[in-house]
Amino acid sequence: MSTTGKALTTRRGKRLAASAAGIAAVALTLAACAGGDSGIGGGGDESPTAAEECPCEIRFAWWGSDTRHASTQEIIKAFEAENPDITVVPDFTDWDGYWDKLATSVAAGDTPDVITQEERYISDYSSKNVLADLDSLEIDTSKIDDGVLAGGQIDGTQYGIPTGINAYALVADPELFADAGVEVPDDATWTWEDYVTTANAVGKGGDGVWGTQDQGFNEAGLNVMARQRGETLFTPEGELGVSEETIADFFQVSLDLMEGGGQPDAARTVEYQAAGPEGGLLGTNQGAMGVWWTNQLGALTESSGHELELLRMPGETEGERTGMYYKPAMFYSVSADTAYPEASAKFVDFLLNSQEAADIMLTDRGLPANTEVREGILEHLPPTEQKVADFMADIEDEIVDNPPLPPNGSAELADIMERINTEVLFERITPDEAATQFIDEVTAATAN
Repeated sequence: MSTTGKALTTRRGKRLAASAAGIAAVALTLAACAGGDSGIGGGGDESPTAAEECPCEIRFAWWGSDTRHASTQEIIKAFEAENPDITVVPDFTDWDGYWDKLATSVAAGDTPDVITQEERYISDYSSKNVLADLDSLEIDTSKIDDGVLAGGQIDGTQYGIPTGINAYALVADPELFADAGVEVPDDATWTWEDYVTTANAVGKGGDGVWGTQDQGFNEAGLNVMARQRGETLFTPEGELGVSEETIADFFQVSLDLMEGGGQPDAARTVEYQAAGPEGGLLGTNQGAMGVWWTNQLGALTESSGHELELLRMPGETEGERTGMYYKPAMFYSVSADTAYPEASAKFVDFLLNSQEAADIMLTDRGLPANTEVREGILEHLPPTEQKVADFMADIEDEIVDNPPLPPNGSAELADIMERINTEVLFERITPDEAATQFIDEVTAATAN
């Protein structure tokens, strides 16, 4: 009998303490949805719908690779075998097309019943009553850490439940370090200055190998550095909480690496960034380090053919506190207008709490947020994924807290980071100018 067949913890009333076209489409959609009627509570005062009748059909939307599509449909079959009165219709695409498709569906009044969400978008959708208040539904979250669960809360309301967790970390290739005659750094003590020095040493000692891939394109790295200094990228109120000095220092790291030979020149750096994990420096054996999400270790290892290692971010012991955190890989949300909230909740509960579902999914949606099913999959993990699980367990006691969800408009953050970092790399603006521009653009994008 699966976990969903056992006694569930009722959460009713319980309150626990990303393309440019897609962004435009989301904005239009949410404007159209503003003030819309919400049947099961999208943050408003509406009453829950009456008990639904099944057999019924619900639609589940997600993005991902062909592998994820296949495994998810296997999970759907397992759910339908336990719940023959509920049919789950798959609705999937790749990341690039997902947000345009979702925005179009919502605007047409055809919102999927169960929606996969991402942290840059969930605030936009929840603020316009597109997403249900999950506290009004019976979904067991008792095996999910409160800090992780809070990642899907906005003003105390649970709009998304994390599927699993990742961490932003350094990935290192010990073989290339050895070839360059450089020791792999001690990640328990190294600083940002050590990171630059180490990468530059590999770049000088390696035969056509760079020390690291540029880290300036992803705001997660800036958030880690900010948190180490007692700051934060965004405050719980949705305001920027990072100083101009920290932003400038973050972009300066890239210039120091280029000047010292630790990373490629600007033109090649942009090309490697566009190539994704498999086509980047680590994936092609042309670089000894790179900053990636922990769930990308498998793809990097397979592409490189080398045994790669996960390292803590530099600077974890030199500032006011540690900066690394558990990021929800993605979220499960339910449409505020679904005709079948109970069936949708039952399916989300199965995705989160069924050991059978976890055994199929493994770490594809992050290391499972449910700690009980996470423990249950460990013996089934391939060596690379086991390495991820061990690393995540190793840093658990060092994580102080997790950042709040980014505010409305943060879907533009990826484009802002990419554009400004590119300008810095080509030395068309200084790090200080980049900091001012970053603050101005992010403030404008997230203005309510």
